[in-house]
Amino acid sequence: MKADEIRRMAAEQNAVILAHNYQRPEVQDIADVVGDSLELAIKAKETTADVIVFCGVDFMAETAKILNPGKRVLLPVREATCPLAEALTPEMVREARSRHPGAAVVLYVNSTAECKAEADITCTSANAVGVVRSLEEEEILFGPDANLGCYVQRMVPEKRIIPLPPGGHCPVHQRFSLDDVKQGRERGDAVVCHPECPPEVQQASDLIASTGGMVREAGGHPRWTVLTDAAMTYRLSREFPGGVFHPVEGAECEDMKLTTIDDVLHALRTGEYNVEVDADIAARARRAIERMIAIRR
Repeated sequence: MKADEIRRMAAEQNAVILAHNYQRPEVQDIADVVGDSLELAIKAKETTADVIVFCGVDFMAETAKILNPGKRVLLPVREATCPLAEALTPEMVREARSRHPGAAVVLYVNSTAECKAEADITCTSANAVGVVRSLEEEEILFGPDANLGCYVQRMVPEKRIIPLPPGGHCPVHQRFSLDDVKQGRERGDAVVCHPECPPEVQQASDLIASTGGMVREAGGHPRWTVLTDAAMTYRLSREFPGGVFHPVEGAECEDMKLTTIDDVLHALRTGEYNVEVDADIAARARRAIERMIAIRR
């Protein structure tokens, strides 16, 4: 079986397989760790493996490489990118700093290494509120997800959140609407949404949570409509077999679904695709990422 061969080759190479919660079920099943961006960043930093096979999208593999410059980091599908991360450029960050010289720059990990190098600190959806609260600055340049920025603003009203760019969003989460909330309630579900969802959806939902937060909270909710990538319901169903978790049909990140079990096997056989990050960019980005990890939640 391919899964057995993957495990054998991973053991021979001292490789660890990390998979995001939005990966295909078959990929989640062969991973050593399945988690959200924060969990995977921490695992990447703590691993004793020589090789990290990162089943996700490019910015995640870059983050793993930044935290582990001496290890080999493999992204099984080179074309697995992130439209949200690509919405922000380093030039946009520098220009915003020039207009707001006293502001701190907080960048979502869903950003490129070049952008992270311009940040004071990074965050994930799991710890964005804690990161912003930890800062002395009252004015925060926050990007690239404006919906997550709105959530942080609501939770930390004493700060002024300036979205960077103003309309940055994840295409999958932006598609959710009040109709999805209504349909979930009509079938007797509680509704949980990711903080990348539009503000009106956040306010109408019963719970707002990162994917890691959904795993922590799911045991107390026997029926959920889940407003995030549909693959999250596979993870929840596997962890909580007594629960009922409904996805929204068609809510899938195409880039996250590019990776297959064949791609993971190919990566282990060939070493493709090896992730490299410029040393200067990596050093500056590492400071921002490690500052985030030190806060954790």
